[in-house]
Amino acid sequence: MNLASKYVAALTACAALTATIAFAAQDKYSVKVPGGLAFSEFKGYESWELISVSHNGDHLAAILGNPAMINAYKAGIPANGKPFPDGAKMAKVHWDAVKKEAYPGQPWAPGKQADVDFMVKDVKRFADSGGWGYGAFKYNAAADAFSPADTSSKPPQEHDAKCGFACHTIVKNRDFVFTEYGHR
Repeated sequence: MNLASKYVAALTACAALTATIAFAAQDKYSVKVPGGLAFSEFKGYESWELISVSHNGDHLAAILGNPAMINAYKAGIPANGKPFPDGAKMAKVHWDAVKKEAYPGQPWAPGKQADVDFMVKDVKRFADSGGWGYGAFKYNAAADAFSPADTSSKPPQEHDAKCGFACHTIVKNRDFVFTEYGHR
């Protein structure tokens, strides 16, 4: 084999390896909580409208809603005592909170992504958890991959769609939703 042939063979091998690595990268929409929600049920959440933001402990979060959720908030739910409609969905994206020391006012800003939590309203499917299904997915930055949260997570998560219900019972009078729609 001459030098040109070796060069072409090496380039072909590199291209094949690159394609294999790209193909092997996780499709986050293939991840599912065993016995619970699938990430694919929330496809497109990245472009949903902002409901609100939060800062809790070491994390900052953006709470996003699909159009059904946003329309319900704009109609006065849950403050008006009415329940959210079936199909309403929320995503809560958490990042490590990073203080930007060099920026004016030293604001807290999102750092590495920590996880994403989901909620979906479906009163028939989730009759035993207030009509809501919950799912939590940890993010591993090194692998650029999500996995279902589990009992070692904070907070601990069981493998079913009721994993967030116990915490949400304290806001039963708000249709189990903590987040208030931020004024604009």
